[in-house]
Amino acid sequence: MDAESNQSEEAQGLRLIRAFLSLPPDKRAEVIAFVEELARAQGRPEAGTEVSPT
Repeated sequence: MDAESNQSEEAQGLRLIRAFLSLPPDKRAEVIAFVEELARAQGRPEAGTEVSPT
């Protein structure tokens, strides 16, 4: 990645944070629950495989 795309990604991240913080508390809680569920789903190993310590 070059510096320009890095700055673009940082700007995108800041916009997402600003949008999140502008949500009412109940909607923030919904977003957090949704992201946690996505993280759990992606963290699950395939059947028959072992999880390696990180």
